[in-house]
Amino acid sequence: MKFECILYEVKNKVLTITLNRPERLNAYTGQMQADLIEAFDKAGKDDDIRVIIVTGAGRGFCAGADLGAGGNTFNREVRNNKGETEGIKDDPEWMRDGGGRTTLAIFDCPKPIIAAFNGPAVGVGVTMTLPMDIRIASEEAKFGFVFARRGLVPEAASSWFLPRVVGINKALEWTFSGRVFSPEEAKEGGLIKSIHPANELLEEANKIAQEIVENTSPVSVAMTRQMLWKLLGADHPMEAHKVDSRAIYELGQGADAKEGVESFLEKRSPKFPSKVSKDMPEFYPWWEERKFK
Repeated sequence: MKFECILYEVKNKVLTITLNRPERLNAYTGQMQADLIEAFDKAGKDDDIRVIIVTGAGRGFCAGADLGAGGNTFNREVRNNKGETEGIKDDPEWMRDGGGRTTLAIFDCPKPIIAAFNGPAVGVGVTMTLPMDIRIASEEAKFGFVFARRGLVPEAASSWFLPRVVGINKALEWTFSGRVFSPEEAKEGGLIKSIHPANELLEEANKIAQEIVENTSPVSVAMTRQMLWKLLGADHPMEAHKVDSRAIYELGQGADAKEGVESFLEKRSPKFPSKVSKDMPEFYPWWEERKFK
């Protein structure tokens, strides 16, 4: 599949998505948004993809929104002339934040996702990675939730994701100041898992990915990802108990559970036969799809 602003490469059951506007430090555009949403949707349905790695081309991960339009970069009425179209404001879809569309697509993807920060990631360049599952960084990386310094607020649903990833106090500190900070501070604050020399970053990301590919059931991982993310806001542990009880009941009867036990007892590597595309539990998805309104 051909994309304009990203590279899409599958090898050894791992998809590497590379943000590919290096001349602009991979600054985020509407086309990059469309490419990313399509890529995550496609990958989520492809049983030959077990894990997704996201990185950037050149010396940056993503410099945030492309500011080429100057002061009206974030003024949608001026840029898209939406305010001149009669009745358009009766439909809230036109005002939806593009970064949020991307993070919701990532949130709904059933495959585990690793962010490999090869360089600076600011604004949407970092908020789009918050619903990813594992984040590692090069020594060249920098981070910044710079919205208050641009007269904006955190976007891409990051007011939901960021406090859950790093805690409310660290989230407030970083978003109030809008300052750019080091990978060491990002690691200390819980935003990233580890820091690596630039030439070892993707090797480490693939090492993490292959551990998942070689040892785990695709259906188990897909269910686990959705359970942990979707139940993060549940108001009582009973909500988790309802889901995991049904999942254990259904998966316990399946071929993967049989293979998982037998391969362990026989001291061999497992060969899980079930596919995410057709073997998820009957009650999946258990959540109600949310609408923007």
